[in-house]
Formats: sequence, C-alpha cells, structure tokens
Amino acid sequence: MAGMESGRTPIVLVHGIRVSGTMWQGVRAELGDRPVSAPDLPGHGSRRGERFTVAGAVDAIKDAVDEVGGQAVLVGHSMGSYLALAAVAEHPERISELVLVGGTLKLTPGRVRPFRRIAGLLGSLPDGGLWFTRRMARLMFGRAQGEAFVAGGVAHEAVPDVLAGLLSRDPLADLRGYPGPVRLVNGRRDHFRAEEEEFLAACQRGRLDLVPKAGHLLPLTHPRALAELLTPVASA
Repeated sequence: MAGMESGRTPIVLVHGIRVSGTMWQGVRAELGDRPVSAPDLPGHGSRRGERFTVAGAVDAIKDAVDEVGGQAVLVGHSMGSYLALAAVAEHPERISELVLVGGTLKLTPGRVRPFRRIAGLLGSLPDGGLWFTRRMARLMFGRAQGEAFVAGGVAHEAVPDVLAGLLSRDPLADLRGYPGPVRLVNGRRDHFRAEEEEFLAACQRGRLDLVPKAGHLLPLTHPRALAELLTPVASA
C-alpha cells in the first residue's frame, strides 16, 4: 500500500499498440515522485512472444493496479484506452478515475484495415520494422522520446490479434457502465477525435480536455502537458 501511504493516488499507464510501457518515460519523468506503474501487455515489450488477448491485457492491468496499492487512476493511450475501458468494465472498484488519451474513435474493420496492412508490411522486414520505426520516432519526437518509444521493441506481429480483440469490444458500453469520473484527453490535431462528443456523452461523470498543437501521440510530443492534466486528477 505504499502508493496510498504517500498521500497520492497511484497511476497506472497503459501503452499503445506495438510498443511497450517505455513509451511513458517522458510522462513519468514529468510526474516526479508520484507512484506510477506502466506494465507491458501480452505480446508487447517484455512479454513479446505471448499471444495477445483482451482478457490477458485486462489481467495485466489489474495486476499493475494491485501492485501499486489496489486502486489507481487508470490512464490509457490509443489501444491502451480501449483496454483500460475493458479493465474498468471488469474491475470498476479498482479504478478511482479513468483517463482516455487519444481513444475516442469507434473502431470498425474499415478503419483498422490500413493499419493492419502497414503493420504486416513492416513486420515482414528482416528486423521486424524496428529500424524504420526508430528512425521515424526520432524524427517525430526527438532522440530521447524516440528511443523511449521503441525501447521495448516494436511488436508488429501482435497487431492482428490486438485489432481482432478491440473490434470484439463495445467501448461505449464499457464507458456507460463506469460510475466514476472520466477524463477524455485528445490532441486537437488527433485523427482519433472523431467521436469524442459521443464518448463524452456516454460518461456518467466526464470531461473533455484538448491539448493545442498536439496530435495522436501526445504522450510523446507533449509529456509535460499531459502530466499537468493528470496532476490534479491523481492527487489524493
């Protein structure tokens, strides 16, 4: 119960597709001494080689919450947002507040098809697309954040199972069933904003925050802005 004893509600950060908990390094640094966990989900990071399932991801999130004291603010980015919703549907009593970052798009087979194809192409390269992804990440985020993005590897091979699992869920139903406070955080330039008003309407106690000049990967491009949004939420 160390997180609770410190007087601050712990935070569990759930990473996006293909990457790992290392993508949160910049945000964690900005959060200072706040108790934080950023687990790797099945098929990603230290758990590459395991088969991804939504149930396995929910178990990983639950375990991370238990490790930091049994209750936490749950923050998901992109894929992590949808899995955070799945986790809160199973274990609402463990989540004191839910924060969805870049996760207000209703997923459909047509919308995910291009991503599936790109992941298949990159995954077929001899290094699994690591060199290309690292180079693009450095160009977009700078050297330090780019390295954090790929430090746990790039699991393009997990993408088909992830997308199939996400398409099997109804995130709006999960959101409607959660009685606690919800914060939707989007970059103003994020293409995943498409249904943010519908997601907001599904919240029992929701609010929407937009980060100026940010796109979909705002935890990498705007770690301080995101950490500042989390700070008043996560204080006990």
